[in-house]
Amino acid sequence: MQTLFEYEFAQRDPKELEEVLNRNTEEFAPGMGDDAFMKVLLFGVLEKKKNLDEVITKAAPDWPLEKIANVDRNILRIGLYELLYGNRNEVPPKVAINEAIELAKNFGGEASGKFVNGVLGSVYRELGEPGKDQQSKKKKDIPFEEMEISKLAGSVVYSRHEGKIKMAFVHDIFGHWTLSKAKSAGNETFEETAIRAIKEELNLDLTIVAELGDNEYVSSHPEKGKLRKQVKYFLGEAPYGELKDMTDETGLDDSRWFDLEEIVNLNFYDDIFPIVTKAVNILLGKNKE
Repeated sequence: MQTLFEYEFAQRDPKELEEVLNRNTEEFAPGMGDDAFMKVLLFGVLEKKKNLDEVITKAAPDWPLEKIANVDRNILRIGLYELLYGNRNEVPPKVAINEAIELAKNFGGEASGKFVNGVLGSVYRELGEPGKDQQSKKKKDIPFEEMEISKLAGSVVYSRHEGKIKMAFVHDIFGHWTLSKAKSAGNETFEETAIRAIKEELNLDLTIVAELGDNEYVSSHPEKGKLRKQVKYFLGEAPYGELKDMTDETGLDDSRWFDLEEIVNLNFYDDIFPIVTKAVNILLGKNKE
């Protein structure tokens, strides 16, 4: 999905796509061991794109294709490709639909899940609901308590500049301002991981000031299935300066400093907003001291 999104959004040459896919895989799913499946799916969607778009147009007549959000459009293409051309023994139709809906909920807008469900459900019914009772052979539902846990750390970044407190955020390709984070490596402490994340993504030297709290969410791994990601967030101070260019960063398209009063107008993920709010409250308290 990320590769298809980038293909359209950045108007990539089709010849670059395998390189883009490899970059995305290395960053977000290293060692997953399912490269062949992903390439078949990616280039299958591109090969059948015209046919898939015609199906979308017929299944959603009130929504011109160009008016559908880029994320939703590409999720529909993937889901439809698996419904119409995929190996149903590997990915049963109902599983393809459910996974497309989960992608839409996680990466699309508020109504994306319902929209994708409606379009794919309509096509599925037109096909006669094939494989209604099938279960995926690739992935099994794992109880929350038994999911593999991935540990990460990140930070809210602030600086003092010209008598004001500034905060730095990164912007992702799905339209949200968010926090830099990284997966803990080796024997790193969470603080060390957060410092590394800020250096890698923003090119800032961070000094940890306070711990802000923890977030936990479930993500889908193409090979391992559902994973629990546990993120510890900090508040950190860094020298005010030019932020790293996000042009070549996978999944990110901007980074920027903001005044405190601008924060309330930014579009944050629901689980990130409380972390940022706590950081702002701490900074306002420090300003009064």
